Amino acid sequence: MCIILIQELIYLVSPGDRPEQYCPMIDSPWSFNRNFAATQLKSDGLWDVLIIGGGATGLGIALDAASRGYKTLLLEQSDFAKGTSSRSTKLVHGGVRYLAQGNFKLVLDALRERGLLLKNAPHLVKKQAFIIPCYSWLEVAKYLTGLKIYDWMAGKYSFGNSRFLSVTKVLQEIPEIRKERLKGGVLYYDGKFDDARLAIAIAQTAAAKGAVLMNYAKVTALLKTAERISGVQLEDLETAEIFEIRSKVVINATGVYVDQILKLDKQDNRPMVRPSQGIHIVLHRSFMNTEQALLIPKTSDGRVLFAIPWHGHVLIGTTDTALEKALLEPVALEKEIDFILNTAGLYLSKAPRRNDILCVFAGLRPLAAIQGNQTSTKEISRDHKLFVSDSGLITITGGKWTTYRKMAEETTDKAIVTGNLSPALCVTKTTRIHDLRDEEILQQLLTQRPELAERLDPGHPDLRAEVILAVRYQMARTVEDVLARRLRVLFIDANAAIRMAPLVAELMAAELQQDKGWQEQQVELFSKLAANYTSPL
Repeated sequence: MCIILIQELIYLVSPGDRPEQYCPMIDSPWSFNRNFAATQLKSDGLWDVLIIGGGATGLGIALDAASRGYKTLLLEQSDFAKGTSSRSTKLVHGGVRYLAQGNFKLVLDALRERGLLLKNAPHLVKKQAFIIPCYSWLEVAKYLTGLKIYDWMAGKYSFGNSRFLSVTKVLQEIPEIRKERLKGGVLYYDGKFDDARLAIAIAQTAAAKGAVLMNYAKVTALLKTAERISGVQLEDLETAEIFEIRSKVVINATGVYVDQILKLDKQDNRPMVRPSQGIHIVLHRSFMNTEQALLIPKTSDGRVLFAIPWHGHVLIGTTDTALEKALLEPVALEKEIDFILNTAGLYLSKAPRRNDILCVFAGLRPLAAIQGNQTSTKEISRDHKLFVSDSGLITITGGKWTTYRKMAEETTDKAIVTGNLSPALCVTKTTRIHDLRDEEILQQLLTQRPELAERLDPGHPDLRAEVILAVRYQMARTVEDVLARRLRVLFIDANAAIRMAPLVAELMAAELQQDKGWQEQQVELFSKLAANYTSPL
């Protein structure tokens, strides 16, 4: 273990980088198009790599495999990043609390990947300053020492040096923080990003490299030849068509749903994953009107709590609640909402209340199944697990958004061996991620149709044209796809998203050649879903 850590540290502090490779503009935007994907499924070709799951990990594998030259197909039963990958705390980070747990290898890996993400997706990943308020001199010494170690471990990928802040400086940076007994604070740097938008940008980049990706395509069975996995059966959820797809290797990257796919392989498989739920609330910027983020280092349940400026609002989270089963659309529990409000109220001069919440959303983490008498999920390692079943099915689970690329690299390396593919080196360390919002295409559209420059809602900056771009170039198929994951409005202000739904449905219907009945159904479905993102009073 010591040797591995020393090797990682040498890598992190060594000077120089390989030349960066930029992802070219997608020659044909229609390569990331659902009709194109469906056409490819009907061909009789044998795929090299077939990935089940369109979250961060699955999309990362698709990009890695395609960029190595393998014929790659990804299938997602819902929308890309529908689950865990759009519901994170929006951090690209090494994991300060993992350092406190002594998980140095995970922190080292994450710090390196954090640096690579900033290089390869600077349009979606930004440096973020965090302040830890300290109410005793012991806290000052403890947190400053720990974060200096964090800085040192980051090496050449450092985002900035941590330092002590006086009481006066802390109050200048975050005027809304409670000042009673405050001794000062510790400032350090990590990263912030938009998770769902990065997921779609990775998908676009994978398509530019030759991968075929299809959402709303559910795998219903695994195909076998001589007891070895040789492909999948899938249902196109839009047309109800059934396909049998053959592939040299199949990868299960379904996050909290990995057990469902494992049971398709072998019915008596023991559960590998126990879902844990974390929630976040979104408040108006007036509760913390600053560009600095707040880290509450220890809550009543032994976790940490973040308050982060995000899309002009304040995002606060998260919780950790063990669940019995995974739901495609998890719902925040009353006790989780109360926990965040009560904890935030201890640190903010203006305590938030239920009616201040603009959005509340829940996400699931795929944790290792709890064993024996263990009941707590917060101490379970967030590191990933990669294994191959007797049938040749590859399963990757766990991990965190920040390390998606490394997980993808390891999984593709395993696929080369398992599928007997021609060896090829990974190139994603230097692969530039495509820009989700292509300004040139947007301006061309606005020149052709000036009326699309109008906003969807007076209180939000999103344009009508962005709905068209989401359908044409980002594979959005439903109102939820647009308002939840392409524009993020649902995750910022649920009531505003409900107001926008009829207009979004109208714009989408014209693009998708759908009738009035489709529009009404979409608005009804979205409004019902969005109601779960508003806080019950």
